[in-house]
Amino acid sequence: MIVTVVLGLAAAALLGLGWVAQQHVAYTEPLGEMLHVRLLFDLARKPVWLAGIAAMVGGQVLGALALRRADVASVEPLLATNLIFALAAAALFYQERLGPTEWLGAVLVSGGVAAFLVAGRPEGGGIPASGSTVWIAVLIVAGVAAGMVAVALRSSLQTKAMLLAAAAGALYGLQDALTRGSLLTLAQGPAALFTSWEPYLLPVIAATGILLNQSAFDAAPLRISLPATTATEPIVGIVLGVAMFDERLRVDPPALAGEVGGLMALVVGIVILGRSPFLAKSEQGQQAPRDRT
Repeated sequence: MIVTVVLGLAAAALLGLGWVAQQHVAYTEPLGEMLHVRLLFDLARKPVWLAGIAAMVGGQVLGALALRRADVASVEPLLATNLIFALAAAALFYQERLGPTEWLGAVLVSGGVAAFLVAGRPEGGGIPASGSTVWIAVLIVAGVAAGMVAVALRSSLQTKAMLLAAAAGALYGLQDALTRGSLLTLAQGPAALFTSWEPYLLPVIAATGILLNQSAFDAAPLRISLPATTATEPIVGIVLGVAMFDERLRVDPPALAGEVGGLMALVVGIVILGRSPFLAKSEQGQQAPRDRT
C-alpha cells in the first residue's frame, strides 16, 4: 500500500506541474481554435507546452504503475491531489506565498483522500466476466461527456470552460479504468492483451480528453478550468472501478459515512484550491489577442 501511495502522489505531482505548463501556453491561443485539432498542432510548437505534456505523460505512467498494484478506487483519490501540486507550482513560479485559504483547501483534499481510503478500504476486482458491462460503461461515460460538450457550445465562456474540463475529467476517469483493465488482461499474457479491444480504444479516449482539456485551458484561467477536471476524474474512475471490475468498498453505515464525507471534503477542497488567486496568475501579463467576454 505504501508503494501505491508513493506512486500515486508522484503521479499527481507530475500531473499538477503539467497542467500549469499547459494552461500557461494554451490560454494565449485564439478562441476560434477551441475543439479543433489545429489547436493541438499549434500548441505542439511551444516548448513549454511540450514540457507540460511530457510531465503529464510521466504522471500517467506512474499512475498506470499504481493501478497495476492497486484498485482504481484506491488510486483515483491519490491522483486527485494533483491540484495541490499545481497550486504549489504556480506559487513557486510566480513567487507568491500560500495563504490560509490555500492551506485549508490542501487539508480538505488530503484529508478527504485519507478518509475515503480508511473508511472504504477498497479491494478486490478483476477482469469483468461480461464484455457487455464494459461497453455499457464506456458508452454511458462517452455519452455524458458528449452531452456536456453539446451544452458547452451554447454556454458562456466560463461555463464552457468548466463543462469542457468536466468532460475531459470524465474521459480521464474512463481512461484510468481502461488502463486498469488492460493491465489485468496483460497478466494473462501478451496475446490476451493484443486480442482485447481496450488497448486500441485507450489512445482515442486519451487524445479526445487532451483536446477537451486544452480547449478548456484556452477558454479560461486554471482556477476555472482545472477543478472540474480534478473533481470529475476520480469520481468517474471510482464508479467505473466498482461497476466494471467488481471492486468492493465497505458498505456498513460508519464506512459509508466516512466515504461520503471524504469525497465531499475532496470536492470542497478542490473547489477552494481552484479559486486560489495563484492559479489565475498564468493569465496575467499574457497577450490576449481576442475578446474573452
